[in-house]
Amino acid sequence: MRRRLINSTLAVVLVVIAVFGVSLVIVETRTISSSAEQSVESEAVHLASIVDRKMIDGEPISPDILAQETGIRKYARIVIPGQPPVEVGRKPRGGVTKGEARGEEGAVVTVEESRSVITDEVGRSLLIIGGVALLAIVAAVVLAVRQANRLGSPLTDLAETAERLGSGDPRPRHRRYGVPELDRVADVLDASAERIARMLTAERRLAADASHQLRTPLTALSMRLEEISATDDPQTVKEEASVALTQVERLTDVVERLLTNSRDPRTGSAIVFDLDEVVKQQIEEWRPAYRSAGRAVVRSGRQGMRAVGTPGAVAQVLAALIENSLMHGGGTVAIRTRVTGNQAVIEVTDEGPGVPADLGARIFERTISGRNSTGIGLAVARDLAEADGGRLELLQQHPPVFALFLSRVARKRKDQPPPVR
Repeated sequence: MRRRLINSTLAVVLVVIAVFGVSLVIVETRTISSSAEQSVESEAVHLASIVDRKMIDGEPISPDILAQETGIRKYARIVIPGQPPVEVGRKPRGGVTKGEARGEEGAVVTVEESRSVITDEVGRSLLIIGGVALLAIVAAVVLAVRQANRLGSPLTDLAETAERLGSGDPRPRHRRYGVPELDRVADVLDASAERIARMLTAERRLAADASHQLRTPLTALSMRLEEISATDDPQTVKEEASVALTQVERLTDVVERLLTNSRDPRTGSAIVFDLDEVVKQQIEEWRPAYRSAGRAVVRSGRQGMRAVGTPGAVAQVLAALIENSLMHGGGTVAIRTRVTGNQAVIEVTDEGPGVPADLGARIFERTISGRNSTGIGLAVARDLAEADGGRLELLQQHPPVFALFLSRVARKRKDQPPPVR
């Protein structure tokens, strides 16, 4: 591109020089020729007036006297009637420029100048014009190189930016070049880089969330299948298969929920549901894992509550809290349901050491964990709770008390009279 810019600029300059240079040479040549003709004619007239004066005064006319009085340096020939011609200077050879004048006393004066004088003058003019043209070409080349660098370097930089985007490095460079068109391209590339970065972040977040959220259901499902393969009792097989099918349905709901949140985290599918069923399902699902760890999970508090939310999302939040207690807590895990105002609250607590003081305010941030874990579970649980209009909070650090707040829907009593209209 640099070569093309230089060549195109140089071509334009050469065309301009050719057009205007030729015109200038023609005009200058004609001007010099015209000036030379006017000069010899003027000298011829001047010399004729001197000859007339001398003829009237009766003074002698000789070449030396005329050369001394007029200071003429050109060749002149004076023809006086009845006298031999008088010549001043040396007659030029070759082509000449001639000027004639006739005096009042009948004398004819002819002044001649060699054309070589005009040729030399034209040559000097051409030399000056050529020098100016050469300077213009050099200046044009310098300016073309600077302009090519000014445009070529940003384009090279933009190409490197596009190559970085293609290689998976979506960091915007925020460079501008002072050229509106190039700055527009840079703006588009930076905006594309930011969109790609958000997309990559969302994809990586989805992968991390899916890995974390699917691990527990798959582990529970594999335990059910192991129990089915290890027993010969048809009734036990039937019961475990029924529970396994329920877990498969929940696993499907988890996947759909993750995909929905990855497309639009604000999208919710909140409905009115029975909170007891979700709590019961989670206790049954996690009881084998706690039994294997020599621990227990119990429930207390108010029952028969109805809340607004997505049952699958609430189940995932409870699963994250129960799993967190299994991994980081100790002793018995207690799930307590209560009512505060128009909200239903599910509290999960255990007898472990609790949340460290330095992590209390950041416990729901991603990658924040007190032990060797991903730090994703509580962050995902908070996002799921907020997606349906609820909230997840850490009410107490020692012992740890996590609380899920949901909008509560009061049950209608069967004996309640219809409202008066």
